Amino acid sequence: MSIAIDNERTKLTASAIDRASTACLAIGVFAPLSGLLGAHEPLPVALTAMTFAGWIATAIVLHFAARRMLGGLRQ
Repeated sequence: MSIAIDNERTKLTASAIDRASTACLAIGVFAPLSGLLGAHEPLPVALTAMTFAGWIATAIVLHFAARRMLGGLRQ
């Protein structure tokens, strides 16, 4: 298989992983925050902070995994 095809597959996979990191932020951080704004009884602060931290950490790990994958492109 040619190097160009391998590079395109690598870029496609890295893009999918980076989109997954964006989805983690949307699902785990932005959606609950918007829900808390209209809630009458918000979640306990500790639970919310731990949940947000987990989603943000997951998003960061996925993002940097995608960046690392792109570092393996060949010429």
